[in-house]
Amino acid sequence: MTVDPVHVALGESLLPVGTLHFEARRDKQISTFRYADAWLEADHAFALAPTLPLGPQPFFSSASAADPRDALAGVFADCAPDSWGRRVIARDAGGRPTELDYLLAVNDRTRMGALRFLDDPGTPPAANPRPVPRLATLTDFRRYAKAFETGRGVDVDRAAHELRGAGSTLGGARPKCDFEDENGILHVAKFTSTHDLLPVERMEVAALRLAEEVGVRAATAHLALGNSAYPVALVRRFDRASGRRLHYASARTFLGKSGSEAGYYSDLADTMRSNCGGLPELRTELQELHRRIVFSILVSNDDDHLKNHGFLYAGDRTWKLSPAFDINPRPDRSGYLQTGISDSSGYEASVEAAIEAAPLFDVERQAARLDACEMAATISARWRPLCRSLGMSEDDCRRYVPAFDHSEIRWLTDQGRR
Repeated sequence: MTVDPVHVALGESLLPVGTLHFEARRDKQISTFRYADAWLEADHAFALAPTLPLGPQPFFSSASAADPRDALAGVFADCAPDSWGRRVIARDAGGRPTELDYLLAVNDRTRMGALRFLDDPGTPPAANPRPVPRLATLTDFRRYAKAFETGRGVDVDRAAHELRGAGSTLGGARPKCDFEDENGILHVAKFTSTHDLLPVERMEVAALRLAEEVGVRAATAHLALGNSAYPVALVRRFDRASGRRLHYASARTFLGKSGSEAGYYSDLADTMRSNCGGLPELRTELQELHRRIVFSILVSNDDDHLKNHGFLYAGDRTWKLSPAFDINPRPDRSGYLQTGISDSSGYEASVEAAIEAAPLFDVERQAARLDACEMAATISARWRPLCRSLGMSEDDCRRYVPAFDHSEIRWLTDQGRR
């Protein structure tokens, strides 16, 4: 199957950027992207990702039918749905959607980032007219998500149809939907999963607030329905600002990775050196990245894979790290990171290794050691009060102790005494 070309545009003004062609064969899905000549000639033009440099050449992507997710270039896959959204779309649409079907099924208004996908008349195929869920309807969408996840309760087909308009936009495997507050600001609403044995949503909000307290740039989050047994974490969308859409690319896209291929923070730092501005701006971003490594280790975050780090286009052909997001402390910590520190340090969740690697991120080792000690002290003092303020019981907190009281924290405590 070959489909008509999809016109790729940018932002609210629908600036033409290029054309995407897609073909689905029996054993493979293939796409080709080419920048528009007008975009290449424009003063404001920039590469949509480091792996798609400006130029007249076509960019090819392909994947087997058995594992089709790499059929779209990474920057397009970043604004397509992930596990949860794919399940919702597939159930509502029936059949076996192609990667392009998934991409175009996403609600244009709430799609991640600034990219827009238009048909020949210049219309987004999924310009969904239904309103984005607000607080008054959040309980309904929580019920739809539960029904879809369990196959019980509300008719599952109806749940899929409702969620497709509001909950197929976003990445990740956990149940969620879009949400708009009383000021019209978009959020991600994350629901408690029926499989949760811990208060995951309360802890995610606590972790993001803890990140802010130690000086990490993190997404803003709060709880809705916090007095219920099934609270909802509302995480403010950082790809929207003052009515504008901000262009986004994941760290996976920045590094040109495919499939579930992992990588190293040091490789990401190297890519940032040619994409994150002049020396002062670059140094700020590299130091921020290093602090996030240390923070992930100290709070036993097990979700630091490359799709859970991202970049926002900052203008003048430069990028900056997006706010940190999807930080999930785990009391059954594995002792390993999803993204390795460097090829010499490997994937071990070791603060000592992170400090040793600090010069790779333009951070002096002694400064990194002092910063990590201060971070550990703040985390040790503040994690429990934050969790309690978000409705976690004392028993809940006890169950999370191994995530915050472990050998890496204790090693830094000893370092701080010297």
